[in-house]
Amino acid sequence: MTSSVNLPLLVLFASALFLSSLLVVAGKDLKPNRREVYEGGKIFDISHRYTTGMPAWESTKGMVNFLRLAASMKNGSVANVSEMKFSVHAGTHIDAPGHFIDKYYDAGFDSDSLDLRVLNGPALLVDVPRNKNITAEVMESLNIPKGVRRVLFRTENTDKRLMFKKEFDSSYAGFVTDGAKWLVENTNIKLVGLDYLSFAAYEESPATHNVILAGRDIIPVEGLKLDDVKVGMYMLHCLPLRLVRAEGAPTRCILIE
Repeated sequence: MTSSVNLPLLVLFASALFLSSLLVVAGKDLKPNRREVYEGGKIFDISHRYTTGMPAWESTKGMVNFLRLAASMKNGSVANVSEMKFSVHAGTHIDAPGHFIDKYYDAGFDSDSLDLRVLNGPALLVDVPRNKNITAEVMESLNIPKGVRRVLFRTENTDKRLMFKKEFDSSYAGFVTDGAKWLVENTNIKLVGLDYLSFAAYEESPATHNVILAGRDIIPVEGLKLDDVKVGMYMLHCLPLRLVRAEGAPTRCILIE
């Protein structure tokens, strides 16, 4: 006697096998495309990725344990949920006036109070003479045209790839106090971008920050990734997180040619 075949069950079983084979094949190709440049070289992501190998201020260990998977599907949770814990001045970020001036912090001049009209618009990328901090003499030598409001300063920090080394390097290049004063007194610059964790040289950091932040109209953007971008004018877009009561914020920045 010939056994009967349950056709609907057979079709369901075959479909399940087919779908599982597709998932196996697709799984082999699951690899994110991490871009630095978009649209054939027209859009440049000048923000650094947050990784454990990124430097942290005055630390030799980098960004240790800054991210953890608080809920995991592998452990029975219905979704994967990560948590972060790190300084708002880590990676690519902005400084708000309250960072070094306490009365501004108390008054609420935080990352949420910053002017998006300053953070977005035409910007000039310049190369700073190597092996130098940004002094008044260096600022004058750059011949930045009057009227330019946003300037990104590429220094030897980019050449040395300091933002890709987890050990903090206090010898990084940055603004010294007289260079910051020259910028305030002789230019129309309202956004200052630099390629390490601080725009201010390590030895003069508090004084230099005070010069730039005192007027509450200049925004420092720090930790920029400026390698492989040509000197010149771009459209800059920087969007910091709206962190109320925080004197800094992680920021995504891009340049559009």
